[in-house]
Amino acid sequence: MASSDTPANVGRRDDNSDGAAAKKPASTSASGTVLGAMFLMATSAVGPGFITQTTSFTVQIGAAFAFAILVSILVDFAVQMNVWRVLGVAGMRANELANTVLPGLGWVLAGLVFFGGAVFNIGNISGTGLGTDAMLGLEPRTGAVISCVVAIAIFLIKRAGAALDRIVVVLGFVMIGLTIYVAVTSSPPVGEAMTQAVLPDTIDVVIITTLIGGTVGGYITYAGAHRLVDAGQTGPEHASSIARSSVMGIIVTGIMRAVLFLAILGVVHAGAALGEDNAAADAFQFAAGEVGLRMFGIIFWAAALTSVIGASYTTVSFITTQKTTPRTRNYLTVGFIVACLALFLLLGKAPTTLLIFAGALNGIILPIGFTVIVYVAWRRRDLLHGYQYPTWLLIVGVLAWLLTLWLGVESIGGLQDLWNA
Repeated sequence: MASSDTPANVGRRDDNSDGAAAKKPASTSASGTVLGAMFLMATSAVGPGFITQTTSFTVQIGAAFAFAILVSILVDFAVQMNVWRVLGVAGMRANELANTVLPGLGWVLAGLVFFGGAVFNIGNISGTGLGTDAMLGLEPRTGAVISCVVAIAIFLIKRAGAALDRIVVVLGFVMIGLTIYVAVTSSPPVGEAMTQAVLPDTIDVVIITTLIGGTVGGYITYAGAHRLVDAGQTGPEHASSIARSSVMGIIVTGIMRAVLFLAILGVVHAGAALGEDNAAADAFQFAAGEVGLRMFGIIFWAAALTSVIGASYTTVSFITTQKTTPRTRNYLTVGFIVACLALFLLLGKAPTTLLIFAGALNGIILPIGFTVIVYVAWRRRDLLHGYQYPTWLLIVGVLAWLLTLWLGVESIGGLQDLWNA
């Protein structure tokens, strides 16, 4: 049931031309795609914005931030398990499914995702520059250009899909490994963090809302699921593997969030004074000296680069269909990256007002797209090819949907405030 327009299929056709495809088991390719989809979701959710937010909020409320992390992971479970299951079984991207349910809705969703993805990608590109500065001492604009060249190369090589899967997995493991090292070095109060995760001294609704919007909203919601759909790992026959993959992806995301939080918490608990300009870099440097600063650069760069890749891939997937040729979609992705880089170089930095505006849009995108997901799971068994949707998962989805509606109302208020300002 594989689509003929996926990057992975570009590789298959190229391999077929020289006979290589017959030498490579299909299961190996499928497992690599699933692993890539998992890490694409995780690395898209843990970008430079999340690292910055984690540092700021940990400094603000200390170990109590563990509760916000836990809530965001639980919401992630509820949302992603439903998104992966519905899109995976239906074999459609979110925009295609929305257009099937209500003609035109998919293009409305695509427009919102495209704007939000473009603005956030400028921020992600800015993050690559900051990462190369801390890692190698490169001027940020130069580092951003080099990073974008790397991202563009991934979408221009013959086996673009396989390259995409491998790079996000490798960078994901690099981020986790280095952050664990810094977390151990900083000696965080793990016991206190675990207690605060369930019995927090402080519950800040604004922090929780911001964290959820930045890690589940917008294009991030669909990054992994769209990769799975594009690779053809779809249909009722793949429901079990889709479910396992979504759970594993969320676990990877949760580990990355928790370890980063513990690394920062250890530094804050030790009484380090972190500067306002780049508090996260200061935290890593305090924990492990000059080596820690370089490690921060690698982690921040990896987080930013994978977010550039994830944002570009997913955003373009919303303005194309599965009938779009692989070459066309890859060229559109490259064009998207180049346009975002040009805007970054023109503006000199990530446009703060636009980032805030796009962040508020994330809260609107989530309920629109997730309403379609829940509706299809509940009423449109025909779009799921007769698949019997699990009742417990639907109930969890409805509860998450109600939360997304509340987040959407909060986001509309934020957009109004920004407009009035």
